[in-house]
Amino acid sequence: MRFPQAFVLSLFSAMLACTPAAFAAEAPALTVVHAQGSTAVPKHPQRVVILSPATLDIADALGINPMGVPQTSAHYPQHLAKYNGKAYLNAGTLFEPNFEALSNAKPDLILAGARAHDAYGKLSEIAPTLSLDLDPKHFVQSLTERTEQLGAIFGKEEKAQQVIAAFNAQIADVRKESATAGSAMMLMINGGKISAHSPGSRFGFIYDVLGFKPATAFPETGKHGNAVSPEFIMEANPDWLFVLDRDSAIGRKEGVSAQQVLDNPLVRKTNAWKKQQVVYLDSGSLYIAGGIQSYSNLMTQVKQVLDKTKTQP
Repeated sequence: MRFPQAFVLSLFSAMLACTPAAFAAEAPALTVVHAQGSTAVPKHPQRVVILSPATLDIADALGINPMGVPQTSAHYPQHLAKYNGKAYLNAGTLFEPNFEALSNAKPDLILAGARAHDAYGKLSEIAPTLSLDLDPKHFVQSLTERTEQLGAIFGKEEKAQQVIAAFNAQIADVRKESATAGSAMMLMINGGKISAHSPGSRFGFIYDVLGFKPATAFPETGKHGNAVSPEFIMEANPDWLFVLDRDSAIGRKEGVSAQQVLDNPLVRKTNAWKKQQVVYLDSGSLYIAGGIQSYSNLMTQVKQVLDKTKTQP
């Protein structure tokens, strides 16, 4: 049977309209509100670049596998170590994305964050871009929202709720003991200098979420903490010292370690030192990543040291 030429051309045109590109254009989209606006993104994207380590931490917990991540001298922490290799597109550094590489990779979605804040405009020209920042003043709430948002985008809603429930259960478990554990200070050591982080700050999780009583108060949270001295720590006399070593976190090998900085006659007079309650945290996990897995690992460590104190005479 022979069909009229006009019919054949019409059928051929219809077939061309049903190309993968056409299907992609009709794919369902989700509008996401984020730190730098509101953006329509495709659901179940396949080619995803994640520039924010905190977002990568959450995505990894949900089983989301990106095509590209930043590669820097500061290696990813142990639970994200697989992203250090060459199996993933090198998307640039934490602060400076490689726009050419990203453009050539043609991603469906870019997940940025605070460190790449200034690059948002250029990134948005390459692909739909979200800034899924975390809010230190409402940390658990924002962490929950980001986990749910990623779950919705990638069809991982059930997994997201499981991860959130486990995280909240850890918080409740630690708080059973932290309320009566005594006072605490959260310190960061950087280049031999000491800064203390207060409630509401980037590393205020120890107080704001886990419920440790601050050993002292500061008039301002300070983006990088408040500079303190060994004399200040001695006078505050915390029962617990939680310590983050920034030099270690960013791979800086020169200089003295956090342990060396704090091992001095003044700090040794504190209750924390006398009770052996100086806790050196996984600095790379918290400083470089800082997502839901990082803070879950932190709570595991804190719970272990709290349980240990109960067995001591």
